[in-house]
Amino acid sequence: MEVNMYTRFMVAVLCVVMASFSYAARNEFEIVKHLNRLNKPPVKSIKSPDGDIIDCVLISHQTAFDHPSLKNHTIQMRPNVHPEGMHYENMKESSQTRETITQLWQLNGKCPKGTIPIRRTTKEDILRASSMKNYGKKSSLSTVAHPNSIDLDLINDSGHEHAIAFVEGEFYGAKASMNVWNPQIQQANEFSLSQIWLLGGSFVSDLNSIEAGWQVSPDLYGDHNTRFFTYWTSDAYQSTGCYNLLCSGFIQINNEIALGASISPMSKYQGSQYDISLLVWKDPEQGNWWMQFGHGNVLGYWPGSLFSYLTTSASMIQWGGEVVNSADDGQHTTTQMGSGHFPEEGFGKSSYFRNVQIVDGSNSLRNPKHIDTFTEQPNCYDVQTGKSKDWGNYIYYGGPGRNPNCP
Repeated sequence: MEVNMYTRFMVAVLCVVMASFSYAARNEFEIVKHLNRLNKPPVKSIKSPDGDIIDCVLISHQTAFDHPSLKNHTIQMRPNVHPEGMHYENMKESSQTRETITQLWQLNGKCPKGTIPIRRTTKEDILRASSMKNYGKKSSLSTVAHPNSIDLDLINDSGHEHAIAFVEGEFYGAKASMNVWNPQIQQANEFSLSQIWLLGGSFVSDLNSIEAGWQVSPDLYGDHNTRFFTYWTSDAYQSTGCYNLLCSGFIQINNEIALGASISPMSKYQGSQYDISLLVWKDPEQGNWWMQFGHGNVLGYWPGSLFSYLTTSASMIQWGGEVVNSADDGQHTTTQMGSGHFPEEGFGKSSYFRNVQIVDGSNSLRNPKHIDTFTEQPNCYDVQTGKSKDWGNYIYYGGPGRNPNCP
């Protein structure tokens, strides 16, 4: 009798062990399969000083073409037209101000023509995500500032806080230069970013969004480096879209800039200021949304077929910063936005957007007629706007998070 009980016990234990082993094996198999989907066979690989591997992948093999609607897509290798009125302004502040931004991987090589640089995804990257399905995606909670309707309960639930300037109307693109910082992040599940948003639709379930800028996100990248990024969604972050090239959608044509890769150097408080210029605009002939980085680096495009509202135009443009406040210790996070300093400190101390412009219905770059501002908690992060001869329309924004006025 005792032997039979012992046998049954050992069989039960063995079943549990085998089930655990089987689950682990299945999970490992799914991770490997997902990595194989993301990491296309490279023509060449480059080891970046920050530890990243940059794979040079044939343009026609990129993840974008895994999307059902893009299976037979003909790659558009250049935009038909640029917005009229484009010119590249030089800052006249001082010799301390520079506009040359590089990516760290470029120090160790470059990708050949006909390929694009893609940051290799690792098993560790996926394991940091809450689930494999959520890897590379924003939360479906409120991640876009709602300037026209403040719901404090929603803000507290989502933990996302913003300091933005915005315009409403009918827009076909947006442009600005933003200085680049390395804000401090308190918790690994928090992030800090600065970007341009092009939005269409409502803020509930059908929001269309195209986003580009720089971010620090330990959960996504596994470090605290400042990285260039893009994002898109056509259903308010519910199931469509992702960061960078972590799902099908954005089609890259440029072999010099890697989405998700570290950028350098950083702006310094009371020191040299480094900024990047970004332009996103809609091709009036093909309907695709193009993106340009810096002085002439056309990176690629989001096909118009990905969207619903943005197939025509954007109804709101936002410029500014966003952080996640997890408030794990019952206090506001100390995660910084931008430089970590408030906008009233000004040039050399605060983070900024300069030469803020929109693209109108005639495909011309224009200064916005009226810019509004919005922030959920101005004692934590704030925003100010202004206008000058050298900078055109500009925005100062950011803050330190927790402080005596933001407990």
